[in-house]
Amino acid sequence: MIVYLAVVCTFLQAVAFRGAKMLASLSALDFGATPFQVGLLAALFPVFPLLLAVYAGRISDRIGVKMPMIGGCCMTSIGLCIPLAWGGFNGLLAAATLIGLGQIFFQVSAHNLVGSYGDGEARVRNFATYSLAGSLAAFVGPALTGFCIDGLGFAPTYLVLAVISATAPLVLLRRGMVPPRSAHDRGRPGKPLELLANPGLRRTLVMSGVTLTGVELFTFYFPVYGRSIGLSASMIGLVMSSYAIAAFIVRMGMNRATRAVGEAGVLTASLLMAGATFMLVPFVSHALLLGAVAFLLGIGLGCAQPLTILLTYNHAPKGRSGEALGMRLTVNKFTQILVPLAFGAMGSAFGLVPVFWANGLFLLAGGAVSLAERKVSTKGGAAAIAGPQEEEK
Repeated sequence: MIVYLAVVCTFLQAVAFRGAKMLASLSALDFGATPFQVGLLAALFPVFPLLLAVYAGRISDRIGVKMPMIGGCCMTSIGLCIPLAWGGFNGLLAAATLIGLGQIFFQVSAHNLVGSYGDGEARVRNFATYSLAGSLAAFVGPALTGFCIDGLGFAPTYLVLAVISATAPLVLLRRGMVPPRSAHDRGRPGKPLELLANPGLRRTLVMSGVTLTGVELFTFYFPVYGRSIGLSASMIGLVMSSYAIAAFIVRMGMNRATRAVGEAGVLTASLLMAGATFMLVPFVSHALLLGAVAFLLGIGLGCAQPLTILLTYNHAPKGRSGEALGMRLTVNKFTQILVPLAFGAMGSAFGLVPVFWANGLFLLAGGAVSLAERKVSTKGGAAAIAGPQEEEK
């Protein structure tokens, strides 16, 4: 039951977060922002997560997950209200910063909560179930945001998303969120960088950063590309929602796929497929075909996110799972800050085509790293992937 409550809360928070990123991107374009400014806005969402992800993970290890999740939802709601009181591009920058801060406390704690229930195949199943909330939110968030923008305008859309985010704490306050006692056992004290001594964790962190780069650039630059070819906000939302439909479908079969070829095998195929699909985007200008490309991206990246979370949890030392998950998000956010700025500058100088091609090559390189992880896991057997925590005991 606890896992399903986490799924409900994550769905509500993810709808608000997904919608906020699309809304911020389109609001910036409405203000006349350049691709570089859109990249700057994208980079501000992960600023606080970069700085505080490991700290947020330590908090969830020490005091539990309930209060960090509630606080994260409240910060997201407040951030969504900032553009209502502070108009213009500067208001969007402030909103993106606070929304990112709220997201990191919620996300790390939610991942730690789900990972603490069950072992082995049960944990894979729990993360697969949990990931469905993100898939549904990725469909509902952009579609709802697009229709609200076209039907109500930008300001009411911010209010709608703020109310959705504020609903999640009500669920959390009605039911306790307490992981098993073993999940709160303190691990060996140490510095966060000591976690990188684990080679399996290092490879997983690299693959996670690459995966999230693909997701983030899709979220921010698909609206820019859609506007450049004359699509409405509603149509852009529907195109982006086709990604979520594919991710939902592929995640329903994630447990079966991992039993057949292993977590690393599925992750390798996902990254290679996503990289190849990104290369196709600049050749597509029709909304229907663009929706098909987004669907293929959803197939490719749909399993990648939950699998990197699962592998991070599995590789974490005992009692430091939240810290390891925070380290994963630190790497993700560093990549998300650097890449949008670099790709935004590239887009301003050369157009959007090199942005999509460069990201495709980035994902293909991540697939090569994942292939190395699969080879190691095949040689090492269950000890390398399914039971790395036993090695830490």
